[in-house]
Amino acid sequence: MAEPAVISEQYTLAPSEALRLLEQREQSTQHELASRTDAGEDVLHYLAEHGAAATRRAVAANPAASPASNRLLADDEEDEVRVELASKIGRLFPGLLLVEKKHLRDLTIETLEQLARDEEPRVRAMLAEEIKHLDCVPKEVVQRLAHDAEIIVCTPVIEYSPLLSDADLIEIVAVSHANAMLSAVARRKGLSCEVSDAVVSSGDTTAIAVLLANIDARLRKKTLDTIISQAAEVAEWHGPLVLRADLSPRAVRRIASFVASALIDLLATRQGLDDATRTHLARKLHTRRQKEARTADKQPANAAAEVEAARRDGKLDDSFVATAAEACQKDTVTRALSVLAKIDETSVRRILDSGSAKAVTALCWRAGLCMRIAFKLQNTVMRLKGPDLLPARGGVDFPLTEDEMRWHLGYFGVG
Repeated sequence: MAEPAVISEQYTLAPSEALRLLEQREQSTQHELASRTDAGEDVLHYLAEHGAAATRRAVAANPAASPASNRLLADDEEDEVRVELASKIGRLFPGLLLVEKKHLRDLTIETLEQLARDEEPRVRAMLAEEIKHLDCVPKEVVQRLAHDAEIIVCTPVIEYSPLLSDADLIEIVAVSHANAMLSAVARRKGLSCEVSDAVVSSGDTTAIAVLLANIDARLRKKTLDTIISQAAEVAEWHGPLVLRADLSPRAVRRIASFVASALIDLLATRQGLDDATRTHLARKLHTRRQKEARTADKQPANAAAEVEAARRDGKLDDSFVATAAEACQKDTVTRALSVLAKIDETSVRRILDSGSAKAVTALCWRAGLCMRIAFKLQNTVMRLKGPDLLPARGGVDFPLTEDEMRWHLGYFGVG
């Protein structure tokens, strides 16, 4: 008679381990079902209600989930679930409105409205990004997002939404709480003279530079003359001004009186200039080149060389950045932050031009600078005021968590 098999004690599966494996297998099966478009609405709704966080995220991303499931997930306790849902709803919204039953359409609209009110900025930002081009969403949702306190939420809608009228845009300019909102208005395609006037009246130099660079923005002659009369002291307007196609010969001559020789040279290449204007430009170009040659030896080192020298001497620190910021040397500040944070200058410029106090605070944290420098950059380089400013916590500490700062950097592609 054969001996009975003996199971070694070392291979005995503990009850707790068996339960863990069963639970793991169940979660894996649920997640697979949650991702399938042929799982059935009832199954997906059950998983949306009872599944683990990863499973609910999969349902949120599943285009086959019912309007009722989507509405349920709009109140989910996990931010990532609602972010996933916002992405899907925004992307699929036009098609979701085609369902025959009114109560299902109403549920979809209710889901959209709930996501627009979500307390997590990432959810609202995702929704804004996905619906910014749509003309079928409720205008109330667009209005809410356009007036959102978070720059990453409001700017996509302000710049692109076809549902915003000139009156809406003028109101946004009037109540704008950040430079980035004004710039978003200034970048819109087909901008009317009335809205352009409002942007210029705001006095925001960055937004006006953006407006000048917008070839689709219409500008009244009087408005353009106003800009030119102030442009001598605003270097960032010079390049966009020279490239405007709607300059009169008189405007060309006025601009040539204060821009650099390279820009005068560019003005001279314009089509349709009369002989008198061409002669005037040639004279101005000769004079400006002589002046630039005389002062060339007196110019300070460029930003890259200045920052490299400070790094080499061990002086690329809080004090260096503070001094450059107080002197309004934006190029030097940009280069210093790029070197200290180990990211490209383009990303640094995008952050400094964003009007987001949280983003520049995160940038200073990554660069190893103190919160005092972050606040100084908000004031001097970004020119933020009042409610746009983000002060230190307790007078010295960063007011954001490390995870929050990483997220704000991630929005600008900084890993």
